[in-house]
Amino acid sequence: MMTRHSPTMPAMPPNDTKRESIAVTIAKSRELTLFIVLLVLIGATAAAKPDFLNLQNLRDVLLNVSIIGLLTAGMTIVMLMRHIDLSVASVVGVSEYAVGSLFVMFPHMPVIVAMLAGIGIGLAIGAVNGALVTFGRVPSLVATLSTLYIVRGADYAWVHGGQINATSLPDAFASIATGSLLGVPNLVLIALSIYLKQYRGGREHYAIGSNPEAARLAGISVDKRVMIGFLLSGAIAGLAGVLWLARFGTVDASTAKGIELQVVAAAVVGSVAITGGVGTVMGATLGALVLGVINIALVVLRVSPFWQQAIQGALIVAAITLDTLLARSVARRMMRKRDHG
Repeated sequence: MMTRHSPTMPAMPPNDTKRESIAVTIAKSRELTLFIVLLVLIGATAAAKPDFLNLQNLRDVLLNVSIIGLLTAGMTIVMLMRHIDLSVASVVGVSEYAVGSLFVMFPHMPVIVAMLAGIGIGLAIGAVNGALVTFGRVPSLVATLSTLYIVRGADYAWVHGGQINATSLPDAFASIATGSLLGVPNLVLIALSIYLKQYRGGREHYAIGSNPEAARLAGISVDKRVMIGFLLSGAIAGLAGVLWLARFGTVDASTAKGIELQVVAAAVVGSVAITGGVGTVMGATLGALVLGVINIALVVLRVSPFWQQAIQGALIVAAITLDTLLARSVARRMMRKRDHG
């Protein structure tokens, strides 16, 4: 008896299929990849310096990264919509000094008032950034770079060489940085409490970053969401300034200078695409943690601090290259599936 075989399309070579599957898996789980890289970094440093792995070092790592991670979460919101906020460093600087000055004038000021004051300053600067971008149609890179220098210059003029010392701060305020819950530092808990994808507005940020015109046609108020994004970024930066003051105590006009580059680097390394529409707050936070561990590992291993910026730059290039290669790989796979479908 003759058996009729149904016609079949040529199958992809097994090796190619395996490589494509691995690429897709990595593309869909960048957070897992970053977590593995983080474990490798910790293990390698611990192998070279066994005393690196202790609870105090772990606590220091988390404290040092928490504020960067918080700022990275705010930056992610903006970057998802194809924008960037370079003014976060100056917002941190002016908010921490303003709140410190309030404590000097009102020593018994409640901690919650100090936090609200910092957030309010950040909201005001975020509103300026948002207005320049949404109403003035100024590119976010130009707009936020301008406010970065304007706010920093105003901060220098205001501080005029002055300084806020830790002795001027109440103990209740300092406990924000020194306190913990179940062994986890308060700063870390605050940083981890910010999420994006849980909210409807967060999903709209992804839609805007993927295709702004399509988002408008879908009924999304793009300008409104962009404005809210800059407001959130500014508010988070203002809060970060308050936490910076609680963490370090002594601050001046140069506080957080240049930190915006670390924040952008953490977001990019954490899989947030500079072209918008791709990335997560968790991934960006892991990116900040990876960079933080690298910086601390270099100190422990007594490597020159000049290598820190070089490594950050190399990681940014590697992350962008990996995103590009993975995107092309996924696109080829989808085309092959369509052709063989």
